[in-house]
Formats: sequence, structure tokens, C-alpha cells
Amino acid sequence: MITDQRLAAGGMPTLGLLIEKADHLVQTIASPSIVQLVLRVALAVPFWRSGILKWGGFLRLNDTAVTLFTDEFMLHLPGGPYHYPAPTVMAFLSGCGEITFPILLVLGLGTRFAALGLLFMTAIVELTVPDGWPVHITWAAMALGIMAYGSGRVSLDHLIGRALGHAAEMR
Repeated sequence: MITDQRLAAGGMPTLGLLIEKADHLVQTIASPSIVQLVLRVALAVPFWRSGILKWGGFLRLNDTAVTLFTDEFMLHLPGGPYHYPAPTVMAFLSGCGEITFPILLVLGLGTRFAALGLLFMTAIVELTVPDGWPVHITWAAMALGIMAYGSGRVSLDHLIGRALGHAAEMR
């Protein structure tokens, strides 16, 4: 409620009141749970998009995914680069992770585990595409933030925790 003392001449709110209202609006929009949800979705999207491209049907890799791991992708390690061992298995594991972990993240189910999985995948991607570090470091930072601060209140983890009486631990 705007009081008479806080109104400038002509019924206009003072600058201080406008700043307070703006600050309140920003705090409402950027609540920790909303930030955690946005982080989860932002990390999930690039992996999901990559994962979708690897599949030609239910548990059936497309030829391109296997070809990439066989001929194109290389591990840039000291003395390398080296071809991926068992490229079909690596393509399958990559495709499974790129679908499963993003789904878990968006739902907020097993969130820290899913973020750890995507952090591990980010490290492998960095070894494969070392020049992509500006994007990869962003993915790693998001995964670490999710691992450190959890899924937030807008998540299945939180709902399950509340149902089990562990809501304080799930924050």
C-alpha cells in the first residue's frame, strides 16, 4: 500500500518506492526454486537435442550415431587423438544418457545424480571437442550448481521428500 508520505507531488510514487517494488518483483521472479528449475531445463536442452538425433527408434541407434563414434569423434588425450573404444557401445551409452539424464533433470527426480551424469558427459565431450570449452564450461557450471543446491521446490525430489518428511533436507 502506498502511503501519503511516500507519494511525490501529484500522486506519483517516489523513486525509492519504485525501486522497492522493482526489487520485490525481481525477488519473486528469481526465487531460488525458479532459478533451480531454469538451471535444470537449460542444462537438459542441449543434451536432449543431441540425444534425440542418435536414435532411429526405440533402443535402436541410427547409422549416423555409430558412424560419428567410429570415424569422426576422437578422444584428445596426451599422445592422441585416439579413436573411441567400442564405438557402438559408446554411441549407445551416450544416447541413453542424453535422453535419460535430461528427463530426470526436468522432472527434478534424482536431480543431483542426473547432474553428475551430465557433468561426466560434459567432461567426455570436452575431451572430444576441446575447442568447445566456452560452452562446455557453462554446462559444467550449471551441473555443479544443480549438484550443490539441489532441485528446488519445483521438483519431484521435493514432493517425494515432503511426503517422506525430509523436506528440509531436500532444499
